[in-house]
Amino acid sequence: MKKLLLHICCAPCAIYPYDNLTKAGFSVEGFFYNPNIQPQEEYSKRKKAAENLEKIFNIKLYYGDYEENRYLDRIKLSPDKPLRCKNCFRLRLEETHKFAKDKGFKFFTTTLLVSPYQDQDLIKEIGEDVSKKSDTKFLFSDFRSGFRDAHNKAKELNFYCQKYCGCLSSLKERDVCRTSK
Repeated sequence: MKKLLLHICCAPCAIYPYDNLTKAGFSVEGFFYNPNIQPQEEYSKRKKAAENLEKIFNIKLYYGDYEENRYLDRIKLSPDKPLRCKNCFRLRLEETHKFAKDKGFKFFTTTLLVSPYQDQDLIKEIGEDVSKKSDTKFLFSDFRSGFRDAHNKAKELNFYCQKYCGCLSSLKERDVCRTSK
């Protein structure tokens, strides 16, 4: 069976990719690595939801360190979209690839590919770039068709469902959009 490490940004977004990949014959384990999530209280809620996912779905999860300063250093020269997001994606995919390679996984991918709000082409480009000189390859799959069903399932399971991407900038952008309507 092919071993695959699934980067998990949040529990709701992991449901469809996990089901899809296991049905495709992969042995899937997860990696929760999200130094972009702010504030700390939000990070704790999302991590707890990932722990619930681990129990309910019986998926082996690894938890990366919460490296908020590493994230802030990565984006400080480009704090605005789209470069902020590009640097954030790259940081998380680099760390996922490194972890996957160190643990002997042949493939890795990310739940970022389930969100209709993320730039699929950019994520694919970064994933392929990060893994181009490695035996651990990025597996691109457009998981967006499962987004709504997975989030409905997450609500049924009482998983925490966040209201913004994760960083403080995305929280502020969400709030600006809400007040301008």
